[in-house]
Amino acid sequence: MQTGHVTTPFGRRPMSLALVKGQMAIADSNPGARIEKWKVFRDVCEARERFGLQDRALAVLDALLTFYPNGELDAEHGLVVFPSNAQLSVRAHGITETTLRRQLGALVDAGLIQRRDSPNGKRYAHRNRDGEIEQAYGFDLTPLLARAKELAVLAQDVAAERMRFRRAKEALTICRRDVRKLISAAVEEGASGNWGDVETMYVGILGRLSRYPDRAQVEKTLDEMELLREEVLNILETQLNSKNVHGNAIQNDCHIQNSKPESIHEFEPSSEKEQGESLQEEPQTKSVKREGPNRVVEPINSFPLGMVLRACPQILDYGPNGGISHWRELMTAAVVVRSMLGVSPSAYEEACEAMGPQNAAAAMACILERSNFINSAGGYLRDLTRRSAQGEFSLGPMLMSLLKANGEGARRTG
Repeated sequence: MQTGHVTTPFGRRPMSLALVKGQMAIADSNPGARIEKWKVFRDVCEARERFGLQDRALAVLDALLTFYPNGELDAEHGLVVFPSNAQLSVRAHGITETTLRRQLGALVDAGLIQRRDSPNGKRYAHRNRDGEIEQAYGFDLTPLLARAKELAVLAQDVAAERMRFRRAKEALTICRRDVRKLISAAVEEGASGNWGDVETMYVGILGRLSRYPDRAQVEKTLDEMELLREEVLNILETQLNSKNVHGNAIQNDCHIQNSKPESIHEFEPSSEKEQGESLQEEPQTKSVKREGPNRVVEPINSFPLGMVLRACPQILDYGPNGGISHWRELMTAAVVVRSMLGVSPSAYEEACEAMGPQNAAAAMACILERSNFINSAGGYLRDLTRRSAQGEFSLGPMLMSLLKANGEGARRTG
């Protein structure tokens, strides 16, 4: 039977007070405890990020546990396993010896296993006449048994944290959708209010969200988005309770009867059919028509910066510092890409006038993403500009197509 005691490592491996503390803690553990070894392993897998362990470290721990013959870790039967590096490598899916040594060190540093080194550093065991192990040198699995309850609590905590993170992301997705569609409805139906500023606030909130946020960032963005949603609802409530709004609504009803009203692009249609139709039919800009041969087009930005960057990740390489965090940096990157693709300044200026600076920058990012399939980037942009000025072009279908090409077509981003 193995008894808990403090030992120092063989060779050049240093001893530390942390190792002494860990070995003393194991020595004071309950000697009669038992635990199912694969349950402990699953808890370690769940909580591996708390220990800073890589996947290969888990593969090495899995291999070590296969050398323990019993299904339960039991101190009375000894918890030292002594496989060679070659045997461990085979059971750890053939990892190299250098990687094996590094991952074994990571498991020791995490306090999940301990070294029981022999006088010459080899791993072996002394047996009695009956074949029972009296003394073994190798890797001691006692820490897994001693810390079983702690590991179970850590695993539950990690699972709960993952659940909170998932629910926060779900709530943010719903809130984003609400704000996006409320703004679209207000602009489309002519509700009074400074919706341009509201749109800017919406884009700014999403622009501050990093590409791979943690739970704290998601919850902070959710708080800001919920405040914006509340403000939008307050404005709309005031409008709906106004008699003038009711009167205007009736007049607008008469005005648009037997006609198809224009609307800005909605990011989350309720069905695949609506998605296909809305992306083809709904223009990205709301046009203000006047009598006479001329028509004034007032571009309204309808796409979050995060959506554009997910659809066009190549544009990130041309940001001021190798990244893009807000619309100003996207427009700066678009100018660089414009020059690189041979688009003339006049063509890009016309695009900015027809689409708006932000949408023109997003169109430039789309062209960069599809540059392998476009013979003349300048000619392509001029064609988009012409169609946009005539109200025949929407940036939405292009962005959605690129999102699908990047594997995000099933995820709603608005």
